[in-house]
Amino acid sequence: MESTEGGKGLRHRGPDWSGIHCFENCYLAHQRLAIVDPTSGDQPLYNEDKTIVVTVNGEIYNHKQLREELKLKSHQFRTGSDCEVIAHLYEEYGEEFVDMLDGMFSFVLLDTRDKSFIAARDGIGITPLYMGWGPDGSIWFASEMKALSDDCERFISFPPGHIYSSKQGELRRWYNPPWFSEQIPSAPYDPIVLREAFEKSVLKRLMTDVPFGVLLSGGLDSSLVAAVASRHLEEMEGAYQWGSQLHSFCIGLKSEILELDSSFATQGSPDLAAAREVADYLKTRHHELTFTVQEGIDALEEVIYHIETYDVTTIRASTPMFLMSRKIKSLGVKMVLSGEGSDEIFGGYLYFHKAPNKKELHEETCRKIKALHLYDCLRANKSTSAWGVEARVPFLDKEFINVAMSIDPEWKMIKRDQGRIEKWILRNAFDDEKKPYLPKHILYRQKEQFSDGVGYSWIDGLKDHASKHVTDSTLANANFIYPENTPTTKEGYYYRAIFEKLFPKNAARQTVPGGPSVACSTAKAVEWDAAWSKNLDPSGRAALGVHESAY
Repeated sequence: MESTEGGKGLRHRGPDWSGIHCFENCYLAHQRLAIVDPTSGDQPLYNEDKTIVVTVNGEIYNHKQLREELKLKSHQFRTGSDCEVIAHLYEEYGEEFVDMLDGMFSFVLLDTRDKSFIAARDGIGITPLYMGWGPDGSIWFASEMKALSDDCERFISFPPGHIYSSKQGELRRWYNPPWFSEQIPSAPYDPIVLREAFEKSVLKRLMTDVPFGVLLSGGLDSSLVAAVASRHLEEMEGAYQWGSQLHSFCIGLKSEILELDSSFATQGSPDLAAAREVADYLKTRHHELTFTVQEGIDALEEVIYHIETYDVTTIRASTPMFLMSRKIKSLGVKMVLSGEGSDEIFGGYLYFHKAPNKKELHEETCRKIKALHLYDCLRANKSTSAWGVEARVPFLDKEFINVAMSIDPEWKMIKRDQGRIEKWILRNAFDDEKKPYLPKHILYRQKEQFSDGVGYSWIDGLKDHASKHVTDSTLANANFIYPENTPTTKEGYYYRAIFEKLFPKNAARQTVPGGPSVACSTAKAVEWDAAWSKNLDPSGRAALGVHESAY
């Protein structure tokens, strides 16, 4: 066996169709979630004479433009699938075509003419991909590592922006955007250019032939996605067929809802209150979904099975997203827009308040973007895919990132004395007096981490639960049980134990970076302000006087 993408273990990701192609000792399997061309776009996909076979997880947003260019070169298409262009692009241009794709994708392509194959992943790593090696010398690929763990002793998270070629026998980087260089960007800040780039990005992601919605926490990022999507909905044929009213979804803790004059008390679930206000303003068809701490705790093992990590911050935020995705799917929705990536691009995390200069701020945003595939992208994709829902992330559009990351980072510096809070350049770009996108106080609302925003007692409940199951002596001896990435808290130990039970191989634990990450005490945050080293919890509430609630 040479390469595979699929299998029964991944059926949750693609419940709509199963496809397989066998060629000698090469197998390509695919589980399909049909978003574009549900009737004829089943995979694997082929070129005209079926000598090139491809299985793809993702969306190619510029497929119509590529299709027209390929037709001029006499290529003939079998389906309306956006992913079919990959087979024809390879036939036309060889292995160097990947940078022509605009979208989120992981794919495996087999060329039966010389029995060679390639595998590639999008530049940011929005869609997951793993690569493994079997004891018989076979090479395997899959969207989740659970599909490889039985057959491969060694497997890795396939690096974003890379391609593997069987001809060359190695991984090489295909994604080399301008912001990857060491040079500090110097383009002037133009709010209109930034706004138009983001609107274009959201519009691209309204490419759908099935019902869709938007995840709306009431924070800046998801609110902007919802505002732009609702404003442009009627312009999109595919999106408009499902009605001119945008569906929005928010989740919060049931136990923290207090009815006060038919509105939610903000001290309970901050997101539910803010999301309801945004939904009312945008006139979306809003769905408020709730869960209890116990329901979240009961789902933890299933969540860790699906997201394949023991990272504390990721698990905290994935659990409500996982529960919300199940409800979303039950409503018949198969695709959602989400706000991931903005904090990494614009320096939105609260420790960016302490950035000493624009050079260090820019370098830290680059580092955060490059790590997204291990954290927020992994969470957004796997939490939703667990229930056959696709999450699309407009902030991580290739062109939008190039625009946003070319701006002189001096504009991203947080200067409270000048009224510039975190992500000011993004807020200002959408501060339109004549035709407001959002109410001013929402546009300038301070960040809540998703795991905080669903309700502060969510994290407290997780910690309490872990402390009942992990003794002081167990934690004290953690380095003997888990010498690699040793857990430092009872909560981290609890998640690690579940992960090790589900994924016992050494290769599995090595796909998780640096153990239970602490978002607010990264090395850079501590370097910028030594006080952060005392903060061992990733909750935004502990942000040492930076968060409004701490003033």
